[in-house]
Amino acid sequence: MPIAVINYGAGNLPNVVRALKAVGADLVVTEEPEVVRSASAVVLPGVGATADTMVSLRALGMDRVLPEVVAANRPFLGICVGMQVLLAASEEFGLHNCLGLVAGTVRRLPDQAGKIPQIGWNQVYYSPTAAQHPLFANIHDGSDFYFVHSFYCDLTASSLVAARTDYGLAFPSVIAQGNLAAVQFHPEKSGRCGLQLLRNFVTICQ
Repeated sequence: MPIAVINYGAGNLPNVVRALKAVGADLVVTEEPEVVRSASAVVLPGVGATADTMVSLRALGMDRVLPEVVAANRPFLGICVGMQVLLAASEEFGLHNCLGLVAGTVRRLPDQAGKIPQIGWNQVYYSPTAAQHPLFANIHDGSDFYFVHSFYCDLTASSLVAARTDYGLAFPSVIAQGNLAAVQFHPEKSGRCGLQLLRNFVTICQ
């Protein structure tokens, strides 16, 4: 079965699809809950605001399907806002509920971080317990990835943090638990390291 890439109108969808195809992924782009439910793995791309993303996911019924996918421990990759909506709530444009698959709240980067949003390359440093995670295979610790975001994931459980990045504070840039993984950066815009991470995800799916 192919990897289901969810199409809910995210602006980075074409680039994510192109990058996944470049690393050999067998995929289907879909808006259909049943296709996602039966897929071997799922990718949730994302740019923009969590509130708008949640409206779109609910309209498609994905808010009911995605918890089933995660509960079944099927490989899942969230990208940028696709990571943020996994949390219980977001403070972006007022406090609102998200998918609630990961305990925590999406909060604004601190003013002392400098220019917000953070746009550009930044280093990703692995947590000691996650350095051998298969998602990081053949990617050196401290490698640069491309970020575009104003908010970050403030997790309740630090054990889910697979990697951190510094921008005013050390925020989770990768979370992982079982077959669930999510990244705050954009692997589809991150050159060789981004493609390697996507290649690693495809390998996990196989």
